Amino acid sequence: MDIRPEPFEPPAPIPRTIPPSRLEIIKVMFRNPLELWGKPSYTLPWLQVKFFGQLTTICHDPGLIKHVLVDNAANYAMQPIRQLVLRPILRDGLLTAEGDVWKRSRKAMAPVFTPRHARGFASQMLRKSEEFAERYAEPAKHGAEVNIATGMTELTYEILAETLFSGNIATGTDGFADRVDSLLGNMGRIDPMDLLLAPAWIPRVTRFSGRKALRAFRQIVSETMDARRAQMASGGHVPDDFLTLLLKIEGPDGLTRDEIEDNILTFIGAGHETTARALAWTLYCVAESPHFRVLMEEEIDRVLADGADPVDWLDLMPHVRAAFEEALRLYPPAPSINRAPVKDDTWTAENGTVLHLPAGESVLVMPWTLHRHELYWDRPRHFIPERFLPENRDRIGRFQYLPFGAGPRVCIGATFALQEAVIALAVLMKRYRFDVTENTTAWPVQRLTTQPLNGIALRVSAR
Repeated sequence: MDIRPEPFEPPAPIPRTIPPSRLEIIKVMFRNPLELWGKPSYTLPWLQVKFFGQLTTICHDPGLIKHVLVDNAANYAMQPIRQLVLRPILRDGLLTAEGDVWKRSRKAMAPVFTPRHARGFASQMLRKSEEFAERYAEPAKHGAEVNIATGMTELTYEILAETLFSGNIATGTDGFADRVDSLLGNMGRIDPMDLLLAPAWIPRVTRFSGRKALRAFRQIVSETMDARRAQMASGGHVPDDFLTLLLKIEGPDGLTRDEIEDNILTFIGAGHETTARALAWTLYCVAESPHFRVLMEEEIDRVLADGADPVDWLDLMPHVRAAFEEALRLYPPAPSINRAPVKDDTWTAENGTVLHLPAGESVLVMPWTLHRHELYWDRPRHFIPERFLPENRDRIGRFQYLPFGAGPRVCIGATFALQEAVIALAVLMKRYRFDVTENTTAWPVQRLTTQPLNGIALRVSAR
């Protein structure tokens, strides 16, 4: 007899049934864009609507997504509103650069993030995860609550600092999570001026409070670069890491100083953020799914008892990976992928319908709605990690699940992030159990990434 409980339905905005007014759109886009989407966005393969005078095509059909992101990717530039939000923060970092700048940056960084190279970071990821886990030892003695969102931001930052920068980032972890929240919470919002496509030189009043955090991050990057340059000039030992790689290719045939700074900021300020948020959502969903948590704990105990090398944990812990990937589905760190056709384009559906995609208009691929879409997922709003177990993965189409994007601009750190997540979860869940309390709230808001509003409080106890 199957006595498994009903799967958990994590909190998320209910699809709208009444279209919002123009004023309400502005308010919702500033407050939380995830609350904007109506039922058609979760039930139709695509839809075209007028959004502030601009035709907007929202893509859910996997064939249409493949066309935009892969087959005809060269015809799709970054959407202007997206750039108005992100470029003030990241400038010509990998997430926002276009054209030749993006090509040079991507080519320069690719060797660091090949699957083989990423596997070489496993021991460092393990060590930093074990060091971080010690911080929960005292709270666990008393069954105290911890803000798991803040904790995961600190953990992933420390892993990033150790693996890509050899621990040489010019700042510690004290207050780092708060600075990230300030940066993305204020600078990562859509301002009303963005919706009106006002020129970038017009001040965005809503972002004034985030400027201090942005200046702090820029200062961190500048000091980090100066310290490593001095180390390289001294003739002594220099770590062969991501930071050294970037500084070595500075010059007319590589990246400019500003481009290097922008990419370092991208990885320090945002590169770890996606994994941090996904880890927090995973621990929350697992806390609400005790049946699957037991399976994860048994798997972790077995693999660690066998003394397996952490480089192999990603393959040896399918339940841990499945929980993380299901959290990525429900709470995709990048909830929207925004594009604009450079030239007029068309796409023909299997039923013969021809969709016109005019140049300069907006094309959205929405992992947030795609991952919860009724056409492509069974019980799409529920946490069912079993769908990502090896025996079920073939049922998931390549273009119905896009936590890392697709095509030429697919996330360069996907393998790094998956390995990091499984190692971190295994270390934490080996020692501790996380449970919800009466104080636990978890509401998703879009602030560049899909963040939990005011964090997630979980009780931590020793296993």
